[in-house]
Amino acid sequence: MDISIVPMTTQQDMDGKGYVHWKSWQETYTGLVDSTYMERLTLERCVEMAHRWPRNILVAKDGEQVVGFVGYGESETPHWGEVFAIYVLGDYHGQKIGYKLMNAAFEKLSVYKKIAVWVLKGNERAIRFYERYGFRLDGAEKDITLGTPNTELRMVYTRQ
Repeated sequence: MDISIVPMTTQQDMDGKGYVHWKSWQETYTGLVDSTYMERLTLERCVEMAHRWPRNILVAKDGEQVVGFVGYGESETPHWGEVFAIYVLGDYHGQKIGYKLMNAAFEKLSVYKKIAVWVLKGNERAIRFYERYGFRLDGAEKDITLGTPNTELRMVYTRQ
């Protein structure tokens, strides 16, 4: 398997990113997020979002197939970078693709000393991944509504 990390530029990349977004939500958030909300997050909606917001997205490709993606940019917190989303298809978990995506996003965010990521409370797999990468919970939380109220926890990476 030869995974490449590239900017999302083609229609095929956008369609693939939309599929990964949709499929990863099914794999990750079933049971954590309201089922009605999950039903409304259709494949078509995820593909549409990928086409509408193509900037600052890197995709992981196995050949021509998109198997993961990361979205990054400037945080709401002044002078911080942020990883807005990172997803890898379940069939590709455990193959260091998330690390490759995070490394590539960190290169794009090289001007920032602090990088934040918000993670859904209860998403223990993601929390462990971020902790292994070097992020730490900093105590900040925000309430979001995904059909029903949920809480996101902020994790922060500080460059040395």
